[in-house]
Amino acid sequence: MKRKVIFIIVVGLFVAFTAKLTAQQVHDISVDAGSPLFEIQPVMWGVFFEDINFAADGGVYGELVKNRSFEFTHPMTGWEQVRQNAIGRVVPTFYSPANHNNPHYVVVHADAAKGAFGISNQGFRGMGIRKDNLYNLSVNARISSGSGIRMKAELISSDGTVIGTSEILDLTRDWKKHEATMTSSATDPSAKLQLLFMGLGSVDLDMVSLFPADTWKGRPGGLRKDLVQMIADLKPGFLRFPGGCIVEGRNLENRYQWKLTTGPVEERKLITNRWNSEMRNRPAPDYFQSFGLGFYEYFLMAEDMGAEPLPILNCGMSCQFNAGEVVPLNELQPYIQDALDLIEFANGPVTSKWGALRASMGHPESFNLRYLGVGNEQWEQQYIERYRLFEKEIRLKYPEIKIVSGSGPYASGAYFDLAWTELRKLDPALIDEHYYMAPEWFLNNAGRYDNYDRSGIKVFAGEYAAHGKEGPAPESRNTWLSALTEAAFMTGLERNADVVHMASYAPLLAHVDAWQWRPDLIWFDNLNVIGTPNYYVQKLFSTHRGTHVIPALKDGDPLTGQDSLYVSAVTDKASSMIYVKIVNVSGETKQLRLNFSGASLQKDAEMETLKARGLYDYNSIANPKNIYPFTRPVTVSGKKLQLGIEASSVNVLKLSVRK
Repeated sequence: MKRKVIFIIVVGLFVAFTAKLTAQQVHDISVDAGSPLFEIQPVMWGVFFEDINFAADGGVYGELVKNRSFEFTHPMTGWEQVRQNAIGRVVPTFYSPANHNNPHYVVVHADAAKGAFGISNQGFRGMGIRKDNLYNLSVNARISSGSGIRMKAELISSDGTVIGTSEILDLTRDWKKHEATMTSSATDPSAKLQLLFMGLGSVDLDMVSLFPADTWKGRPGGLRKDLVQMIADLKPGFLRFPGGCIVEGRNLENRYQWKLTTGPVEERKLITNRWNSEMRNRPAPDYFQSFGLGFYEYFLMAEDMGAEPLPILNCGMSCQFNAGEVVPLNELQPYIQDALDLIEFANGPVTSKWGALRASMGHPESFNLRYLGVGNEQWEQQYIERYRLFEKEIRLKYPEIKIVSGSGPYASGAYFDLAWTELRKLDPALIDEHYYMAPEWFLNNAGRYDNYDRSGIKVFAGEYAAHGKEGPAPESRNTWLSALTEAAFMTGLERNADVVHMASYAPLLAHVDAWQWRPDLIWFDNLNVIGTPNYYVQKLFSTHRGTHVIPALKDGDPLTGQDSLYVSAVTDKASSMIYVKIVNVSGETKQLRLNFSGASLQKDAEMETLKARGLYDYNSIANPKNIYPFTRPVTVSGKKLQLGIEASSVNVLKLSVRK
């Protein structure tokens, strides 16, 4: 009996030990650094900017005043009257003070022998004001004959306290731009600007503007510094702009026209943002495009970040999900000419018409434009017919430009197949593919490009994001599960970098108090900006891009989900580094033994890891680093390295090559 008990115990221990060995199965992966498969394009990982979710006005564009020139459909949107022991009235007008693109202004009649009467602006869901920061105010004004009006500007906190003030002197009977500065005595995310008038008479006001002095690159009237820095930290290879559906417009009148976004800011014609009423559950009646962030500023932003500019232009079709207007082929020439003129604006000599405009705006040097997109998400033969005409003329005049075409709004199906079939007969450099899909789709499609034609038209994965579970919090759809599955998919993009030359997540930015679409890569409010888990996945790939793909194989095959593992590897010849991306989507730790060949490795290496406690965890304004990468050292033994890859994690192994 005793022997039987001992036998049972031994057998039990053996079974338990065997089970543990099975659970801790070691996956042997061979990485051959001496056999680069193909080159990775410098533009492989980039960003896609669209003015959705208040990404431009109220976001990247530093202007704090909403409806600064009273051009919204309701001219007093964003403005309120202020009475301080005085009376008065405000009358919007429809007669141009300066130019036909900016015809509206207001007349403020003040009866303020004592006290003050004026107007206040609420900004974009409030104004984010920081203590001890300097703010630049400007306003175009003139007073009527006989008026005895004095003017004062104030920053008002959300509790009604004055936290900044300045006087505007020398009001005259002629239009004049007046400038002043204010320093804030407090920080407030929901402050407002007041313009107060003392005395009797009337004053005309237009282009009331307030900018932080501390902008991106210190440019007056420039971009919000922390938001642009967050984008720049991705080290993007390209910046695609201005959209997206913005390019198409709800109808052709509402389309994005780049020429209307250049020249002096006060002469740029405001239009309704197409996302103003697009999302019925998230209407934004105060969403317009001032174009203070226009094509010139987009080019500057790309240049500042060392990114290739990738402008997308309307192809003579409005959004087919909306009006679906189509320009007749015999009337398409002005649209094609816009494309040719844009290339001249970006690259032409200062002696050319559009090159001279670029120079007059402060950039005589070429922007070195190399890519141009024609159309966004158009489909069927009507798109192919128009694209063909664009391609013909661009190729004739600017054969060096790489033209980006599109495969429509879906990742597969009749529209997608037709686009690829027809575009193969033409000569685009890249075809833009979009996929907003469930997280499972991204896992199942890690090998999507394994069987694409290696010598065919290249792919631009221009818009993608995993759309899964969401909660009431704006940031809640950017779950760890969505980021984890995107990372698995991105290993497939990287492994196929000879087919996929460019890729970008979309959308890029969203204001937590003014969004229309989610998930989004970066969330912000009036004072703060956070990276989502998806942002940090993008950053892990984009900042460890490498120059060449190298084989990373298990039993002779790439890992595309076998035992829940996804792996890609690159070498960077410039820095003598090897980067191995390892994604474990399972709920348990995986043991890997990496066997390196083709290079001698330094002993000391490190691994950067991104993981979360739960699949539906996310980052928020209140908890911005709930999911955040951390780095730990690892040691290479000769040409071998054994690692435990944590459950549900994204990892980048960084190894130095001995020179």
